[in-house]
Amino acid sequence: MTAHAAASADDEGFKRELVGLIPHLRAFARTLCGDAASADDLAQDAMLKAWDARSSFQMGTNMKAWTFMILRNQFYSEKRRSWRQSQLDQEQAERTLVAADDPEAPVALDELRLALRSLPDEQREALVLVGAGGFAYEEAAEICNCAVGTVKSRVSRARRALQAALESGAYERDGAPAGDAMGAILADAERLSGVR
Repeated sequence: MTAHAAASADDEGFKRELVGLIPHLRAFARTLCGDAASADDLAQDAMLKAWDARSSFQMGTNMKAWTFMILRNQFYSEKRRSWRQSQLDQEQAERTLVAADDPEAPVALDELRLALRSLPDEQREALVLVGAGGFAYEEAAEICNCAVGTVKSRVSRARRALQAALESGAYERDGAPAGDAMGAILADAERLSGVR
């Protein structure tokens, strides 16, 4: 096999694996951004960066952790540049269908969504990666570029802060329909906890 053919085969394998991660990248971006339009832009930017940096990725290693780290770094870089988040994608929210047997469930999940937003970024990120994303502490530490103990500490503090916020109601309400929040949280949690 020529060097060109080998590089082409590597690119195809990389592309297949990267495309398979799109739902996970979009879900993680959604937890960081808080709205679908910004999340899609962030996920697309992260995928382009990953493609451009594909020569630095070693096939057979954890691409999900690698791409999540790229996405996370992109988010914080843009945040430092005072990148403004766009409003909720109303059309997407209206297409979200929610079925629940418990009429209280949408309200409870909306409160969870709001309480999660009240957490510091690092705590929310660690909790989502470990709690909803199904990542091991070691994988989350790699994505967050910090020590495993730091991730464990952030998750522990985030759980306590989330419980306190839910018990006290100490979080800002944004007026978004509770049914939309339920659908978004369930979809994000399902995608984040999917097969790695």
